[in-house]
Amino acid sequence: MSKAVVLLSGGLDSATVLAIARTEGFDCYALSFDYGQRHRCELDSARQVASAQGAVEHRIIQLGLGDIGGSALTDSRIAVPHESTEGIPVTYVPARNTVFLSIALGWAEVLAASDIFVGVNAVDYSGYPDCRPEFIAAFETLANVATRAGVEGSRFHIRAPLIELSKADIIRCGMGLGVDYSLTVSCYDPDPKGLACGACDACRLRVAGFSDAGVPDPTAYQT
Repeated sequence: MSKAVVLLSGGLDSATVLAIARTEGFDCYALSFDYGQRHRCELDSARQVASAQGAVEHRIIQLGLGDIGGSALTDSRIAVPHESTEGIPVTYVPARNTVFLSIALGWAEVLAASDIFVGVNAVDYSGYPDCRPEFIAAFETLANVATRAGVEGSRFHIRAPLIELSKADIIRCGMGLGVDYSLTVSCYDPDPKGLACGACDACRLRVAGFSDAGVPDPTAYQT
């Protein structure tokens, strides 16, 4: 079987992408990041999802993105907004997907894997610039000129199967593939017990997605 590296945050999108990659016949190597995020409970979810879906291996890489700050997700002095905002929100983490994909690319080269799966979405999302199709296309071009494997004739494919789906369609897809969404977490601002706030961008998108899909939301919310 072919190998694939799958970025796995512990959220519903990445859990769905892992299921898609497995359904396509890949041996999946899941990759998560402890990057200083305030919602580190997502890493516990990532571990459970990787185990439940039979990932060949699951690695969690330590990154100090909190050292540069600039995001409500990595700087406790910046509040996570609990209402809609205009423009790119303060929960955007500078260059996060570029950094994550770069490390995934390195591991893929070591594994001799040609495919990297990522759960970015450009329909129901928070407006992050690194979730758009043009970003994925640009990174794939970079991957094939910046690596020994690319120079020697191999070709990397950055796979973003959810990029044009609504959140409801993502959930329907995952349900059809047997994804256990009770293992996933989406909240940017959970309480110390890991209960979701129900009000941040990620929670609102999740709630609306399950509602639109006609599927019960298994998330434990604070209220």
